[in-house]
Amino acid sequence: MSPSSSGAASRASSRPVLEVQDLRTSFPDGAERRNVVDGVSLAVAPGETLALVGESGCGKSLTALSILRLVPRPGRIESGSIRVAGREVRDLSVGEMRRLRGGEVGMIFQEPMTSLNPVQTVGRQVVEAVRLHHDETLASARRHAISLFEQVGIPDPAARLDAYPHQLSGGMKQRVMIAMALASRPPVLIADEPTTALDVTVQAQILDLLRTLQREIGMALLLITHDFGTVNEIADHVAVMYAGKIVEQAPRRDLLAAPRHPYTQGLLRSLPARGRPGERLEEIPGTVPPPSEWARGCRFVTRCPRAFEPCPDIEPVPTPVGPAHHACCHAVALEEGGAASTPPRE
Repeated sequence: MSPSSSGAASRASSRPVLEVQDLRTSFPDGAERRNVVDGVSLAVAPGETLALVGESGCGKSLTALSILRLVPRPGRIESGSIRVAGREVRDLSVGEMRRLRGGEVGMIFQEPMTSLNPVQTVGRQVVEAVRLHHDETLASARRHAISLFEQVGIPDPAARLDAYPHQLSGGMKQRVMIAMALASRPPVLIADEPTTALDVTVQAQILDLLRTLQREIGMALLLITHDFGTVNEIADHVAVMYAGKIVEQAPRRDLLAAPRHPYTQGLLRSLPARGRPGERLEEIPGTVPPPSEWARGCRFVTRCPRAFEPCPDIEPVPTPVGPAHHACCHAVALEEGGAASTPPRE
């Protein structure tokens, strides 16, 4: 069974193990605060992979940090619900959060070199992660760490325990991070750009490793990426994020075959595989604006080729365009036989 089919089966038969509803995370903007994660809702079932996609600066990593209550100050979670296995994360104590991080929710950070302590061996760091979540002796935890290194494909694992991060390649450091994240066999794994800065061969190995481990453990995977090639390899469902909001969400095959939001369409048109040899790739003009420049209505309006009268001032709402597929776009709403959203009453 393919990853996508297994994920679909899990969604049909299992409740989501990770549920995020209407999440809002803010940072100061002058004398006010601005929601830079604004109304995000996600759900991932056991054995399923949800890819959170978008350009740098759109809020993907901050969404992950919010789920783990690791938002750097002066940021803070303003509202919304974050549930892991039915428990409300926002209600947990500091001690309960420490046990949840790495226990129920594993995290692979974007840069393994900055996440690993450079003055400690990688073995010591993995052993500490094991003992944090298991009542094991030092000798038992070391054997556990060796087993984890074997599981993630690190050669000569016993010897590698005594290596320092600078002595390992980028791919090996990323495997160490995965081993640490899997120390407690968490039901949820968040992977933030796990293949960034790795060569193509190592990228393929890491993705294959994640698929294999997910199959063996049955964990839910929230994959944060900007790479649609990675999405096509591993995702079951895709959520496209722009300027703090989810603008389109759908099963992977539906989204890649028939994207509806102009932003998603632009991202896919910019892929090299979509062009012909020697043909100039299309690009989305401009960049993701900073929060201080977000439009009152659709935040993509300044870059959108389909923008029209309601877009600058009226925020679009999700329009269903297929089973489990919706897009937040006034033009899509009109195409589906509806009407552009109306301004809320004052």
